[in-house]
Amino acid sequence: MTQSLQAHYAPKNACFGCGQANPDGLRIESFVEGDEVVCTWTPKPMHEAFPGVLNGGIIGALLDCHCNWAAAWHLMERAGADAPPCTVTAEYSIKLRRPTPTDGPVSLRARITESSDDRATVTGTLEAGGRICATCDGLFVAVREGHPAFHRW
Repeated sequence: MTQSLQAHYAPKNACFGCGQANPDGLRIESFVEGDEVVCTWTPKPMHEAFPGVLNGGIIGALLDCHCNWAAAWHLMERAGADAPPCTVTAEYSIKLRRPTPTDGPVSLRARITESSDDRATVTGTLEAGGRICATCDGLFVAVREGHPAFHRW
């Protein structure tokens, strides 16, 4: 697939982190690469906590949305479906291992560590300048009709 998961499956999604329809959001683009989902994203000065260093909340949003899409993709593939289920974050934790520089792009990677029919546990990393700066572990769950996120993509 030449389009990102977000552009292909949810072009009208307005999520701050991954919504292609949110002009003020982070607008990450995640791509399947083997058994991982990958993304390259370039920070702007407005994403800094202080000069030259990416804000921790932005790091959390990047990893949360990217790992969520890895879960959605995996659950779609597992079910043999044509489109991913709408998934939400049930829990996640971020470890900020070192300051993340903003002088170039950051790379996100996510992979599934465990799954069932409606949920996936994902581990992710954020790397900048050749070093892992943050890690994430999360549980992402497919929602059913009636949940506020059900029709978001």
